[in-house]
Formats: sequence, structure tokens, C-alpha cells
Amino acid sequence: MKSNWIRYVFIIFIVILLLFAIFIIRQDEEVKKQEEQANSQEEKIKELKLGIASLDTINPILSNNKNVQDISKLIFEPLVTLTADYKAEPCLATQWAKQSDNSYLIKLRENVRWSNGESFTAEDVRFTIDRLKEVSSIYSYNVQNVTGIDIVDDYTVKINLDKEIPFFEYQLTFPILSKDYYEGEDFKNTGKNASPVGTGKYKIETVESSYLILTKNTSWWNKEKNLTIENITVNLYSSIGELYNSFKIGNIDLVATTNDNLQEYIGTIGYSSKELKGREHTFLAFNTQNEILKRQEVRKAISYSIDKENIVSSIFGNKCYSSSFPLDYGNWLAQGQDASSGYNVEQAKQVLTDNGWVYRSGNWQKTENRKTQRIAINLLVKSSDSSKVSVAENIKQQLESQGIHINIVQASNDQYEKNLNSKSYDIALCSMTLSPSPNLNTYFGDGNIANYYNEETSNIMNEVKNTTDENIIKEKYVKLIEIYKSDVPYISLYNNKYTVVYNSALVGEITPNWFNQFYGIEGWYK
Repeated sequence: MKSNWIRYVFIIFIVILLLFAIFIIRQDEEVKKQEEQANSQEEKIKELKLGIASLDTINPILSNNKNVQDISKLIFEPLVTLTADYKAEPCLATQWAKQSDNSYLIKLRENVRWSNGESFTAEDVRFTIDRLKEVSSIYSYNVQNVTGIDIVDDYTVKINLDKEIPFFEYQLTFPILSKDYYEGEDFKNTGKNASPVGTGKYKIETVESSYLILTKNTSWWNKEKNLTIENITVNLYSSIGELYNSFKIGNIDLVATTNDNLQEYIGTIGYSSKELKGREHTFLAFNTQNEILKRQEVRKAISYSIDKENIVSSIFGNKCYSSSFPLDYGNWLAQGQDASSGYNVEQAKQVLTDNGWVYRSGNWQKTENRKTQRIAINLLVKSSDSSKVSVAENIKQQLESQGIHINIVQASNDQYEKNLNSKSYDIALCSMTLSPSPNLNTYFGDGNIANYYNEETSNIMNEVKNTTDENIIKEKYVKLIEIYKSDVPYISLYNNKYTVVYNSALVGEITPNWFNQFYGIEGWYK
């Protein structure tokens, strides 16, 4: 019995030793696994390579270079930024409030430091706006209605305007520069423009003739976001063609462009891409006070008779996007709604027939009070814009096949603007570079392009400019789009394409828009 007991004890001892050994082995394996994961994280390339063609200056409010404007969003910050769906979001400003029709009170973020360690204050805001008023800048438009900046305290400014600007906060998207950094310098010509300080995610560390190096800004105020990319090398090129070729051979990780012929430079393989609607919006404006075009059914019939996809494919080779509304480029106020009547020639005929028009001998005509009217309309276009002339000819061909006669009026640039301003046109083929602001006064406000008045849209315009409640604004814009679709004062035709191409090895949430390429950069790596 004793020997059996000793045998059991021995077996138990051996089992315990085996279990302990297994535990130790597994612990070692777990430690090795964690080390491997850590090493894997370390092995991730934490450098991003970007490019600038034909650098003028890295100072973002002096530069006219689109590459600089894009990359500057990593170095400098605005008072108000935009989300991926173009909604205003606090940045260096934490709050804004409309005090009167022509004044805004802006509360600034405290404890923000420039990359050289100096404090950001209200003085920097006034300094930047003053410079924008003095120099020719792509951002000068943003402050053209600013008459003065009152400093309430170190972190509060009051901005005074010469008139009411709906959604003025969307114009506060220009980069802010440091007053102290430029104190006593010739702002336009100082050597400090080679390496200005910012409050953004990255700072300029090295400046060489052929490249810049950006590193993480350890003074950045947003400690909640941990940046994976440690360094960004910005290679400098003499031409955009050289930049594209550098991307093609892998020396640049990301390029954003509106170039229609990008594939001719970089090919079609070896990279990923995101395509989205750009800022250039082309549309038809009806003179709604015209004897024929004041009739809603005529505008609707024209809308039903235009095949936008035909325009996009036959004239632009599908290098642009058809559009249905000025804000349908991804703006939060136009999502989920189609403002287009659609292409439906039978519906075009029906809407005219229902309103007493008769198709006779290739013409639509209507007799009222012994007077017969035929649908014959002038289409105004700039003669200097060959692609617009081609669009006008395409529209003429489409409409005339439906019995709607079009005479194309090709005007010089000056004459075109005069006709547009004086409303001396029937239909005008227009283009507009869209603002980040969702303000639609150009289309629906007093003196709008289409000479259009609708009491309900007028009320909506007044209501949205006097509230900051996003739910109310969204509700009103839903209604506005419905009226646009029904009343047809304009026909949105197409937007250009904005393309972002990037190295397929670049990992992370890459969701650019034409305002900013670098949403989610804190999680990028290769």
C-alpha cells in the first residue's frame, strides 16, 4: 500500500511538473507573440511621401499652388474645418454665435500652442485676417466682407461684416498664421516663409532645395489622436508631369488632382484611387421672367428632354459626373435626395400636352387670346469656352429633336457677363466654383441668376440664415430641393471629377473630399 501511495504521489508530482512546464511554455509563447506584434508595428513604415510641383511658397495664404493648399492642412489649422460630408466643425474656434446680421462672436480654443511653443491667441486671428485683406490670396474671398475684428479677450474675437452673410462660419476655413512669428518682418518677402510655424498635426522640420520634411508636432493640442505617421517627406518637382511620373515609380504615396488625363501619366495599375465630384458645377439657368420660360411646364419639358449622361459620355468621355443639384457633391444637406426630373421624353410631351401645348409641323405651340406662341429659345454661352459650346450644341440637338427650338448665342466673356448681370438672356449655360458654404443665395436669394422668385423658397432662405439648429436647416433644405425639382428654375448638368490616387500599400481609412485629402491620417501606415 505504501509503495502505491508513493507511486501516486510521484505521478501527481510529474503531472504538476508537466502542467507547470506547459504554463511556462505558453507564457513564453505569449510573450514572443506580443514581441512579434510589437516588432510588426515597428516594421510598419511610418513615413508618408507627398509631392509639390512648381512650389512658390509654403506660406498657405501667399501660395497659389494647389499642392501647397492641400498639404498645408497638415501644418496649419483654420478656425472652422469641414467634416468629410462638408459640415462645419470646430477647430481653433470652439464656438461661434451670430450676434447681429453683420457680426459674429468667436470663442477660441485655449491651451493651443504653435509648433515653436508660443501660445495661440486672438491676436493671431486678427493678424491673419488683416494679412488676407492686404495680399492677393486664394482665401481673400473668405474675408472680403470683414470690416473689422474686435478682440474681446485673449480667446474671444468679434468679427464685423459689411452685410449679412448666411453661413458665415463656413468662410472661417482659412489657415491661421502666427503674429509673433512674423512680428517686424516683411510678410510677403521674409525668409521665414520657407518654414512658417503652425498649430496642426505636423510641423516643418527640414527645408532643402528638393524636399521638405514634416514631423509630428509634439505641441499639437489634440492629444486624443495618436498619429501613426512619424515623418512626411514632401518632394519638390519642377512640373506636374514630373510629379506624376514620381508617383508612377513609387516615390510619392498620394496625389489629388482634377486632371482628366491622369491615366495617361500614371497608367491604370499599381495603385488605388477614389473618385468623387469636384467643385466645378455646370448648370442651365432659366430666365423665369421670360415670356416662354416663366411657364413651369416649359421648364419641366426642357428638363425631361435633356439626357445628361449623353453629355457626360459624348463630350467628356465620362470624365465628369452628371449632377442634379448644386450641393449633390456629398454635402450633408443634399444626401439621399435626387433633385433631377430624369430623362423622359414621353413625360416631356405629356407635361406640355396637359398644359394646352400642341405639337404641329415639328413645333410645340399654344394659342391664347388669339395669339400663338412657339417654343423657340436663345441659349447663351461663352464663345471662348469650347467645351461649353459643345455642350450647348448637344443640348440644342437634343431639344430640337423634341420640337423645342434653340438658337445658340455665343458671346464674348465681357458680353456674357453683361447679359447675365442684366438678365438679358433666355437660358444661360453657367459654371460656378462651389464654395464650402451651403449658402444658396446665388440660386434662390434676391437678384439670383434665374430672376426667380418663390415665396416659399424666400422664406426658407430667411429661416436657415437665422438658425444654427442643424435639424431645422436639414429639414428646410429637404423642402428646398423638392421645390427645385418641381419648379425647375435651373437644371444642374455636371460636375468635374476630383481624383485621389494612392499607393496600394497605404493602409487606413482614406476618405478624401475636395476640401481635405487627409481625413483619418492618424491611422495611416504602410
